[in-house]
Amino acid sequence: MNLQPIRNKKFKNENVQQIKTNTKMKNVIITSFILALVLSSCADKSQAPAPPPPVLPVAAITSENTTTDNEYPASIQGTVDVEIRPQVNGNLDRVLVDEGAYVSKGQTLFKINERPFREQLNNALASLHAAEAALINAQLEVDKLTPLVQNKVVSDYQLKTAKASQKIAAANIEQAKAMVASAKINLGYTNVTAPVSGYIGRLPKKQGSLVSATDVEPLTTLSDVHEVFAYFSLGETDFINFKSQYAGNSIGDKIKKLPPVSLILADNNAYPQTGKIDMVNGQFDKTTGAITLRATFPNANGTLRSGNTGRIRLGLQHDNAILVPQSATIEMQDKIFVFTVDKNNKVTKMPITVIGKTGTNYLIKDGVKSGDQIVLSGIDKLQEGQVIQPEKVAKVAQITNKK
Repeated sequence: MNLQPIRNKKFKNENVQQIKTNTKMKNVIITSFILALVLSSCADKSQAPAPPPPVLPVAAITSENTTTDNEYPASIQGTVDVEIRPQVNGNLDRVLVDEGAYVSKGQTLFKINERPFREQLNNALASLHAAEAALINAQLEVDKLTPLVQNKVVSDYQLKTAKASQKIAAANIEQAKAMVASAKINLGYTNVTAPVSGYIGRLPKKQGSLVSATDVEPLTTLSDVHEVFAYFSLGETDFINFKSQYAGNSIGDKIKKLPPVSLILADNNAYPQTGKIDMVNGQFDKTTGAITLRATFPNANGTLRSGNTGRIRLGLQHDNAILVPQSATIEMQDKIFVFTVDKNNKVTKMPITVIGKTGTNYLIKDGVKSGDQIVLSGIDKLQEGQVIQPEKVAKVAQITNKK
């Protein structure tokens, strides 16, 4: 029997088995190596030091007396704002001023054709002269009849009639004088003059226009703005708080003790001179629930004009108020927060209620109290419960006073 084929087959089977065994061993070695690398990497990470907590400035809140500035929309008017209207009907002969010009009291602004009114005056004077002549004639009649009645030549009835005619003639003279005076007044109205000193407004009527005392539109407007009135309104709550801060038995007494107020113009710059509140309306507006106040400002240079708008900045005193810098707050979803710091240096996002502003600081009603520690800056990246390293800088009151 030939055993060589059997031996070759057995040899091949042994080789295949050896290859499979070697492959398994290689896979085990590779898997072990990878596992060792992963474990080593995890061990390295677990042994890496944690980053230090951020260093942030922290200050303690204190209470102090302060003043908050509230602003209220205001409309500005001159101390005198008048419409210049004709008192007689006629053609506008001349316009003697220009729009925006400054005029003095008594200066002629417009000239209306005076010829019809000059003739009316002449007619009235003629009637006066006729009445004077009639009076002389009536007096002569009385003088003639008086001795005749005394001598009983004629009856006293004729004398009484003559004296009655004399009184009628005297009354006619008075009536004629009144007509003359009226004609002179109308003639004077042909010169339209400035009732006060001030600035001219628009001139809708031009030379040659027919003007009338019943026209809807005036010839122009005239504003005396050497001083201006700024009218503004306070709501009921603000008004109660406002007047409760000043002593006095009446509104008039309180007005005398009010501090000066500032006027913020449309460009957000403050008017260089302060004003004085000198009027409080007698009642609240039923529609708006507000009451109107008036502040007077000097305006010698004519910087302000009637029709300007602005804001009255009114200061209100607060005792033992809590102030927080606006830079130490963050606003989210219409709420304002600060980050407080506890004894373990852990921060907490705390909502606060703001009732006013003074400078760059918020006046706080609740949410924090005197003595609380807050983070002053770097709060945009803070998380609730995060630990920080406080850097004590100052008290909040000291910071706000420096600003």
